[in-house]
Amino acid sequence: MPTFIALLRGINVGRAKRVAMAELRDLASGLGFAEARTVLNSGNLLFEYHETTPEALAAGLREAIEKRFGISVHVVVLRGDALEEIIQSNPLGEAIPDPGKYLVAFPSGMAALKAIEALLQRTWGPDHLVVGERAAYLWCASGILESDLFKAFAKATGETVTTRNWSTVLKLQAALR
Repeated sequence: MPTFIALLRGINVGRAKRVAMAELRDLASGLGFAEARTVLNSGNLLFEYHETTPEALAAGLREAIEKRFGISVHVVVLRGDALEEIIQSNPLGEAIPDPGKYLVAFPSGMAALKAIEALLQRTWGPDHLVVGERAAYLWCASGILESDLFKAFAKATGETVTTRNWSTVLKLQAALR
C-alpha cells in the first residue's frame, strides 16, 4: 500500500482548532488508514491506504474531522514519493541558513499556485519566492510575521495551501523512512 501524508491547515495554532494527535490517529484508523502516525503537534498525519487519489483522501478526511471534532479544516494530501520530489526540487539546496524561516507551500491543486504568479513579478527584498511543479518555496529572511512576501502570498492563496517550515518537511521525510 502506498504511504500518504495529510497536512491539516491551522491545527493547534494558538487556541483555535485544537485536535489531540492521539485522537487524530484514532480517527484515521477508523477510516481504514493503516499505520497512522503523526509528526509533531501541528496536523501532520502519515498513513498507508489502498490506491486512491490524494484529493479523495483529503475530502474524506476533511469531512470526518468536521463530523468528529466540529471544526472545518483545509486538508492537503500527497503521496510519500511526491514529498520526496518536493524535497529534491528544493531551489535553495543546502544553502538554507535558518530552516525555520524557509517554508514549503503545499497546494491542494495546481490552480492554487497559479494564483501567485503575479507575486513572481515583484522584488521582495531579502525574501524570495520560487514556484516549483508541486509546491512553492518561500524564504522569509526576517521570519513570516515580518515578511511582506508571506503576507501577500497568504492573501493570494487564502486557504488553498498549507505551509510547513523546512525543519518540519525534513521530519516528515524522516518519518516516511
